Amino acid sequence: MEAIAKLNNYPTSPRKMRLLVDLIRGMKVEKALAVLEHNPKHPAVPLRKLVLSAISNWKQKNEGADESTLIVKTIFVDGARVIKRMRPAPQGRGYRVRKRSNHVTVIVDASNATSKKASKVAENVEVVEAV
Repeated sequence: MEAIAKLNNYPTSPRKMRLLVDLIRGMKVEKALAVLEHNPKHPAVPLRKLVLSAISNWKQKNEGADESTLIVKTIFVDGARVIKRMRPAPQGRGYRVRKRSNHVTVIVDASNATSKKASKVAENVEVVEAV
């Protein structure tokens, strides 16, 4: 069963966050955490904490299950509020500064390999019973 974690209104542009999100999409959770831990970009720290939160949520839902098979099933970044400011410009003008923020959603789930094995075993049991 999958688990979800969300990060709302993080003050960095969605474009910068998507660069990190694209690195870890579809990875095993341990590898994704290692990639984020050693990445120099500033949004890597809250993204790592978000993945850890998703793992914790998954553990709460699936007590006693093996977490070594977890993968980052889905992860996406949406734009959030934009704070608008004015910056002084030449000849008495003002330039608009748009301070962007984003929402990140992570969904982790056990890899499909284990569920496929379980379904194959169930099919084999049915075939043996039919014979």
